[in-house]
Amino acid sequence: MFLEPQETMPQTSVVFSSILGPSCSGQVQPGMGERGGGAGSSGDLIFQDGRLISGSLEALMEHLVPTVDYYPDRTYIFTFLLSSRVFIPPHDLLARVGQICLEQRQQLEAGSDKARLKSFSAKIVQLLKEWTEAFPYDFQDEKAMAELKAITHRVTQCDEENGTVKKAIAQMTQSLLLSLAARSQLQELREKLRSPAMDKGPILKAKPPAAQKDILGVCCDPLVLAQQLTHIELERVSSIHPEDLMQIVSHMDSRDKHRCRGDLIKTYSLEAYDNWFNCLSMLVATEVCRVVKKKHRTRMLEFFIDVARECFNIGNFNSMMAIISGMNLSPVARLKKTWSKVKTAKFDVLEHHMDPSSNFCNYRTALQGATQRSQMANSSREKIVIPVFNLFVKDIYFLHKIHTNHLPNGHINFKKFWDISRQIHEFMTWTQVECPFEKDKKIQSYLLTAPIYSEEALFIASFESEGPENHMEKDSWKTLRTTLLNRA
Repeated sequence: MFLEPQETMPQTSVVFSSILGPSCSGQVQPGMGERGGGAGSSGDLIFQDGRLISGSLEALMEHLVPTVDYYPDRTYIFTFLLSSRVFIPPHDLLARVGQICLEQRQQLEAGSDKARLKSFSAKIVQLLKEWTEAFPYDFQDEKAMAELKAITHRVTQCDEENGTVKKAIAQMTQSLLLSLAARSQLQELREKLRSPAMDKGPILKAKPPAAQKDILGVCCDPLVLAQQLTHIELERVSSIHPEDLMQIVSHMDSRDKHRCRGDLIKTYSLEAYDNWFNCLSMLVATEVCRVVKKKHRTRMLEFFIDVARECFNIGNFNSMMAIISGMNLSPVARLKKTWSKVKTAKFDVLEHHMDPSSNFCNYRTALQGATQRSQMANSSREKIVIPVFNLFVKDIYFLHKIHTNHLPNGHINFKKFWDISRQIHEFMTWTQVECPFEKDKKIQSYLLTAPIYSEEALFIASFESEGPENHMEKDSWKTLRTTLLNRA
């Protein structure tokens, strides 16, 4: 029997607003120094209950830069660096950071206090280190790399005794170059993981020989297939980075006029992952529709229902939704004689979890339960959370649309970006989980390369399995046959 969610995942009351939960801390920490508890030099930051909620872009940039007595909270660093690209390109922000650093450095040099100057330099290097580690892709831009070199050159001028600052900069630069090199190799990986070719199916009798290999000939264990799907999900989602997700905001913001050339590549990461969902749905439909015998089609449907159930129990909601979507495609859904032989109780439970009513309330309950399980996990097996990506993207976009970027006083609505950053940070935490299941190359090769039918071929195969039942279907069947014959 299918494990009900209360047995596998703790349930909590979920409304969309509660899904968002509390924002990133953003709290002012005691002892943070002169900028920690109030506004920047322009007096242009607003705090509420110790939380930074708004400010001018200039003041927010100044709040990012350390002083001798102050270092910004890490949640602020991540959130501001992530969200600032909506308003200013990273290389321009880096240039402004460099200018603020130079102004502070000149003041310290005028005081002739080498110890304080060296302390300030170390903090600047630490900020740059956090930036290059969190958002290395920002530095693929030549302008950003030039600005980085200019800033590090300035801060090393006070480091002539034992070279500790220089060593830290050298290590940071080496790590950055390695990260950029690794990301440049992702294109090769994406080529290998490209979508399987569409198979139009043979003209007319679209059915393959009964002996042709199908998914059951490669893997007949639903749990094993669910584990291999989870492997693929985690590999693909790991190529998505925080700044990619922020493109959801910046690409759809009418004020955005500073997109860099790399934006297309970043957006491709999202599109490639979204495309995997569609391919899996079409693969499920293909596997069902191309089966010749009704008995075997029934077995195929029940198999995928069991795979989807195992995906749910693992916490792989994206594959689960893709499988359900594939079985709900018209060419599969219309196979009433086949479905009449399927034990649909388990499928009904799965559809209940993915019921779109009340903004997918049931799914969000299960997701929150999986999140709680992940947070308390003792093993990597329990840490897996793979949300339905399309819904996650919609949530980010919804947050963006219901809250303005700017308040009436002209301030940036930073509270909005705390909320968006918290969601993205949580998503990135999920993507970093190491898959605990052993990889089966044979199964994965089939999942990633097996030809999938086009929509037309699916309907052809479906009609050959169970003939048209009404005039509309008869007309569609006739049109499809004519179309495919003409193409031949």
